[in-house]
Amino acid sequence: MSANTEKSETSEATDWIRIAREKSVVVRALKYAAVVGSVLIAINHGDAILEGDITPARISKMILTAMVPYCVSTLSSVGAIRELRR
Repeated sequence: MSANTEKSETSEATDWIRIAREKSVVVRALKYAAVVGSVLIAINHGDAILEGDITPARISKMILTAMVPYCVSTLSSVGAIRELRR
């Protein structure tokens, strides 16, 4: 791989991370994580919540469940913003 290619890839990664950290992207992703994550948690863990079967392992799974819509929203937002800026 050439030095220019490596520099270009590093610059793209840096740009991607910069956009992903923009306030509008983070706020949007948090809103989606709260709404969609809550629905997914209710579907996947609702019975355990109602039974009071909340273990540290289950809490970890719930956090990961909420992270999925956060990541999807961030990926989508960054992709759309980068496309518009080209």
